[in-house]
Amino acid sequence: MPRQTKKALGDPLITDPFFYVIAVPAIILTGIGKGGFGAGLGFASVAIMSLSVPALQAAGIMLPVLCVMDLFGVWAYRNNWSREHMPVILAGGLIGIAVGWATASIVDDASVRLMVGLVAVAFSLNYWFRGGADAEPTTRNWPKGVFWSGLSGFTSFVAHAGGPPLSVYLLPLKIDKTVFQATTVMFFTVVNYVKLPPYYFLGQLRFENLATAAVLLPLAPLAMGLGIWLHKRVSPLWFYRIVYALVFVVGLRLIYDGLGIGRWLGLA
Repeated sequence: MPRQTKKALGDPLITDPFFYVIAVPAIILTGIGKGGFGAGLGFASVAIMSLSVPALQAAGIMLPVLCVMDLFGVWAYRNNWSREHMPVILAGGLIGIAVGWATASIVDDASVRLMVGLVAVAFSLNYWFRGGADAEPTTRNWPKGVFWSGLSGFTSFVAHAGGPPLSVYLLPLKIDKTVFQATTVMFFTVVNYVKLPPYYFLGQLRFENLATAAVLLPLAPLAMGLGIWLHKRVSPLWFYRIVYALVFVVGLRLIYDGLGIGRWLGLA
């Protein structure tokens, strides 16, 4: 993640109506995902916002919004997260953030997005075409858990794209849908708040980004509330179908951005 430049930051507060036309549905989509389906749609909002502002600026704007969403998620799911699996994934997540910060000046964002996108798509296709729904649940595995959650922490730091790698580890466990949701909420709450100091030192939390985030913050509880409401009304079978579908869609978008297809087509 290169250091943000003054030129890329733009106005103290974004006033372009087009930005808000796309930012509002992007945040609502993110809140529904975070509140109800644990699919890590933070990158989707960054990708959508990047149609109007630089991607780095979009990531800086989204982090405070994600942190506020996390507070509502923690309250809603405070008694349901997995005490068994949290130590495994949290250890990996913190390692991943440290690696992301240490390599922030040299990491190639496009390569990271492409890698995560390929993992997400392959993971979803394997589930659908090789009988993943009928497979026996996996059990806690420290090396596997630390690896995938470490990748999640790293990609979350780079591009708010930590959902797919974490899902690779958590989904095959086939834990209760609310336990799954609560565990992802708690994990990304810690990850997002730990990201705040590095983002500040990398210039991502400048006043320009924080002011724009403040305008969008009222959407955070509304979007999270809608996601929590939907979570309570979707059956476990459809919950996991939706989650795998969301992981697949996010993966396709990551591949699209990683390969720069938009530039090839003259759309970016």
